[in-house]
Amino acid sequence: SLINSLQNMIFYNWNLPCQVLVRKLTDGTELRGRVVETEAYLGGEDKASHSAGGKRKARNTAMFMKPVTIYGIYLCMNVSSQGEGAAVLLRSLEPLRGQDVMRGLRAAKRKAGAKILQEKELCNGPSKLCQALDIQRCFDHRDLATDTEVWLERDPERETVCAGEVVSAPRIGVESHGEWATKTLRFYLRGHPCVSVLNRDAERQMQSSTDLHNTEMERTV
Repeated sequence: SLINSLQNMIFYNWNLPCQVLVRKLTDGTELRGRVVETEAYLGGEDKASHSAGGKRKARNTAMFMKPVTIYGIYLCMNVSSQGEGAAVLLRSLEPLRGQDVMRGLRAAKRKAGAKILQEKELCNGPSKLCQALDIQRCFDHRDLATDTEVWLERDPERETVCAGEVVSAPRIGVESHGEWATKTLRFYLRGHPCVSVLNRDAERQMQSSTDLHNTEMERTV
C-alpha cells in the first residue's frame, strides 16, 4: 500500500519502492517529480519534530491525522506517517514532467534577471519543490491518497531502489536539538544530482561498510 511504501522508505534499508509526487494544475497540466530525498520525524519522542512531546496544536494538527495527510505551515511539504505525530519531509525531487512550467513557477519567486535554473535545481530543496509544483499553504490537511490535485504514486519507470543506493545521514537544520541532531533520519539517493545537500562523511562510512561486507563475502566463497 501507499502507507507501507512510505514507512519502508523511512525506516528500512532494503529494496525500496520508488515514489512520484504528482501535482495536477487547474488547466489539467501534470507536474511530476521522483522523490530522491526525505527526512523522518518520529513524533512525540523526537525533540526536533513540530510534534515533540506529543503536543497537538492548531498548526501541527495534520501530523496527528491519518497517514499520507499533507502538513505544511511553511513552504515545505510533510506527509503524516504511522505513529502519533510522525511525518516525512519531502526534501528533493527529480523533475520528470512539466519542467518548463516548474521553471516558470520558480522564476516567479526569484529576483528579476536571475540565471535560468538547471533542471537539477528546480526541486532540490523542500521550499523549492513546493514552489516548482505550486504546492501552497492551503494544501495543509489534504489527503494524498484521495486528493485529485496532488498525490503520490508508484514510479512506473523505476519500481525499486536497492539498499546500496540509499544514504542515511543527520537531518538538516536541527543542530540545536541535542542527540536528535545526530540521528541519521535523512535519506537520499547516493550520487543523485537533485539531492539538496550531500553528506560526504555518511557516504564514506557507507562505502566502508559495503567494502567490508564484500570482503567478508569473498572469504566465504
